[in-house]
Amino acid sequence: MKKAILLSLTIFISYNATSADIIGNKEICSIQKDSSKAGQNVAYQWGNMALTATANDTEKFNPRPTVTSRYLGLIFTSVFDAWSRYDDKAIPVYLTGAERKPSNERNLKNKEIAISYAAYRAMSEYYYSDVKLFTNFMRELGLDPNNNSLDPTTPEGIGNLAAKAVIEARKGDGSNQYGEETGSNGRAYFDYVNYKPVNSPDENVDLNRWQPKYFSDGKDGKFAPGCLTPFWNKVKPIALQSADQFRPGPPPLIGSEQLEKEVKEVIDLQANLTDHDKALVEFMRDGPQSVQQAGHWLKFAQEVSLRDNNSLDEDVKMYFYVQVVAMDAFIASWDAKMFYDSARPNALVHHYYKDQKIKAWGGPDKGFTELNGTEWRPYSPDTFLCPPFPSYVSGHSTISGGCAEALKLWTGSDEFGSEATLVAGAMTEPEHLGDTVTLKFPTFTETAEMAGISRVMGGYHIQSDNIAGLELGRDVAREAWKFYKKHIGEVVY
Repeated sequence: MKKAILLSLTIFISYNATSADIIGNKEICSIQKDSSKAGQNVAYQWGNMALTATANDTEKFNPRPTVTSRYLGLIFTSVFDAWSRYDDKAIPVYLTGAERKPSNERNLKNKEIAISYAAYRAMSEYYYSDVKLFTNFMRELGLDPNNNSLDPTTPEGIGNLAAKAVIEARKGDGSNQYGEETGSNGRAYFDYVNYKPVNSPDENVDLNRWQPKYFSDGKDGKFAPGCLTPFWNKVKPIALQSADQFRPGPPPLIGSEQLEKEVKEVIDLQANLTDHDKALVEFMRDGPQSVQQAGHWLKFAQEVSLRDNNSLDEDVKMYFYVQVVAMDAFIASWDAKMFYDSARPNALVHHYYKDQKIKAWGGPDKGFTELNGTEWRPYSPDTFLCPPFPSYVSGHSTISGGCAEALKLWTGSDEFGSEATLVAGAMTEPEHLGDTVTLKFPTFTETAEMAGISRVMGGYHIQSDNIAGLELGRDVAREAWKFYKKHIGEVVY
């Protein structure tokens, strides 16, 4: 099993191939007769390209997991739709006007060409700043990136048509990608719902509601980021009937015994972080070159592909299902977040322990110490203190619960068997590194639960956020499974 290796000053987590490998190694990238096998098939290679582009997007535009989950969901829907015309049963999601190809044309070469053009066009639309990267890869594959044919009788045309259909269908879907929504200012992803937090970074007037926090700007200054995409609950899902289809009940509130207990749990977990715990928190947080949660589970799906020696057909279907789940799970998670607008542990600890001394992590270079409750902070760098949006439900838990359930359903087994090796503290306190730790993920379910609890240990969520998020994600995956089975041409009873 491929391992993720994180060295002390090299924060990037490497799974399968670097962008240099992807672009520069013809042996890896050329379409070959035997490229239906795992690690060689073109769907897998485009998965690598998508991960590289997602990491680049994070560096260029800062973390925006909602946005990149939509990109990945739509990219692999484009790929699926193109591939569907070369399958005997599959039904495309958005592509119309392209008939199913006769059996004599359903060969590997045509599938590779069709899905490559679909991936290329969709990635160029969504990850537009990396068009040169994708163009070079197309040339490595021996394909002409300037072939804009929309001829449905050719694989090139089918691929281009599939991407075009997805792009056109998803304009005006609530994401405000083109600044087109009513209330926008023409800027991509502008907050057209005009969300205003009840609390300011300096004054908390409603302890049950989200409070923005100050981050370091890395230059001895500070700033308080606004809420990330507060309109994401308005994005149209792919498989769900609506964003609120599985909305969970409310979180515990100030004055409840449950909330007091869960806030104490956050403090106790953080105060007793081991190197293994730190490594888990950092691995699931995913670091500066993050591919966000949707990308993280695409990495996991690629590990499954290598483990099980997936064919091109299998990878196309698996990535499609898993990424639709991730995209819809983000929409469902944001529905709960914006509906309840709940407080993060940072503010809750400050309230409950304002007059007490507690053991806690003091920040980078300070280690664990005794401090005032109002000084408590998550186990996170100053430049990204905590996620800038409401707490309930945990996005990590929702997407992890959903994608884990998706891989469990898709493979027919909960067995995973992945490992990741990294140096504890490298992403958070690089001057005080811990031991090298190997994290083990025996099952998909346990991997999701480890992702969820890591958010409690890190101080980003209370346990209610985690538990409700995991269940919400699983609900999304089960609903999306019916959608998936329909589109691969199988009847669901």
